[in-house]
Amino acid sequence: GEQGDQAFNLPLPTVVEGRDSEGRAFREKTVLFYISHHGASFNLVTSILLGSKLKLIVDLPPSLSDDQNLKLIINGKVALVEANHSHLPRQRVSLRFENRYFIKADG
Repeated sequence: GEQGDQAFNLPLPTVVEGRDSEGRAFREKTVLFYISHHGASFNLVTSILLGSKLKLIVDLPPSLSDDQNLKLIINGKVALVEANHSHLPRQRVSLRFENRYFIKADG
């Protein structure tokens, strides 16, 4: 299949980097609970604006990466921010990827 059809075992530990709704740089740990080659969804405590650019740094499981410590790095724009009533004060964020993701070895 196509690269974007890989099946990841979710959730995946992820670091989100970007600017919050006040324009301040932030870095927050979360988990990815959905990913496709178009976008991803995760919960975030930091308040962000629609259209914000975010970078995701995803820890890939060793089974996908020949036991290397690989990270998936993806840039995208916030397409949707929803209140997450089961996990207040977190919001559910949907990110639309700006380009295809790439994988780099950590280190």
